[in-house]
Amino acid sequence: MHQHPGSQHTSSLLPRHSPLYHLKKHPGAAAVFGALALFSMVAAFGLQPPSLSTTELIPRPVVEDLALALPHPLDLGNQAYLREEKVHKGDSLANLLNRLGVNDALALDYIKQTPAAHPIFRQLAPGKLVTASTSDTGELLLLSFPLNNRAENLLIERHGNTFRTREAPLVLQSRLEMKSGEIRSSLYGATDDAGIPDAVANQLAEIFGADIDFHRDLRKGDRFTLIYEMYRHQGQSIRSGRILAAELVNAGKVFRAVYFEDPKTSIKGSYYTPEGKSLRKAFLRSPLEFSRITSGFTNARLHPILQQWRAHKGVDYGAPTGTKVRATGDGIVEFIGRQGGYGNLIILRHQGRYSTAYGHLSSFTPQLRKGSRVSQGEHIGNVGATGWATGPHLHYEFRIGGEQVNPLAVQLPGAPSLETAQLLQFRQKTQDLLAQLEMLKQSDMVAFQE
Repeated sequence: MHQHPGSQHTSSLLPRHSPLYHLKKHPGAAAVFGALALFSMVAAFGLQPPSLSTTELIPRPVVEDLALALPHPLDLGNQAYLREEKVHKGDSLANLLNRLGVNDALALDYIKQTPAAHPIFRQLAPGKLVTASTSDTGELLLLSFPLNNRAENLLIERHGNTFRTREAPLVLQSRLEMKSGEIRSSLYGATDDAGIPDAVANQLAEIFGADIDFHRDLRKGDRFTLIYEMYRHQGQSIRSGRILAAELVNAGKVFRAVYFEDPKTSIKGSYYTPEGKSLRKAFLRSPLEFSRITSGFTNARLHPILQQWRAHKGVDYGAPTGTKVRATGDGIVEFIGRQGGYGNLIILRHQGRYSTAYGHLSSFTPQLRKGSRVSQGEHIGNVGATGWATGPHLHYEFRIGGEQVNPLAVQLPGAPSLETAQLLQFRQKTQDLLAQLEMLKQSDMVAFQE
């Protein structure tokens, strides 16, 4: 049979060893092969069967408008801005207000013209933190200015087109301070070096004042360790609080004190040894916080005015005129007025047979009268040079049964210790403080040795 060249059968072009050559010869096998091939493609690529429309395989973006539930904007009215700035050295009030974002000539004029606001000008101390609230245009809404040595703020408040000045108590946070130091020249010098406030140094002298005469007994090399309260406002120290635990090493002897207050009794808190023994004596050793002894107790001395040898039945403390004199014990005013060579004199009667006398005073505490009750440490008068005195000093006498005795040598009576029922609570409340005091002392000793 004759064939045209262009009509040659495809099978004649395949080699005999090709699988397609055999499928061409057997149409049934070809159908099976095609089905297997199609199944393999679906399994490998996950394609839809060819019966589906190919347009469904093409991804199309869908755009749809959605209704969003947006919140309504809040009406805050006039926006207020709060800012804090520290006073810089050489600052004027105008400079400070400018840094605080205050652009308010009316406010500046008010502060200048209002006497109640003038402490601001006198107390622009570097480092003081001042707070201002302003409107978005710089109008002053509130100025808060901490007052010196007081737990109060001076507030300048806007009320429409006018201002008002008032004082408000600070919101204070209590924080424990732990400090230590070494005596090199004086207690004040050592506490200043350690960054301890004078009020805390005064407390330290009062706590151990019945056992240690801080005028005579301190030695170079004596050491102290303290835990005390410090009250802060916005991170700044405002005032010191109470000493909670203290240790003083004087001439190698260790004195320790811890504060304890029993809430179940009406007795105010006091200081005790770690064993619960009261440190409060019935009398303080000295009627002045700090001074120097100019004349001691003696049976014979040359009188500076009479130029005669006479007994001096007391102790003279040299101090500037006006120095505060304190009662050495709880008592009642038995005499107050002027008496011969004593000049201005106060005599206090105490429990038992004890009495004390304070002479040469420049003035008395105004509210004191004969019969007035005074507490230990209370201010009763001021150092002067009245009577037979060549200079300002305090003449102090300690009397038992009317007889003068040496106040620096007499064994002072003590206050009662804690009762047995109070000791358990005392130990529970003070053990942490005593542990912190010991840890601070040990770490300080290591640092000192290094």
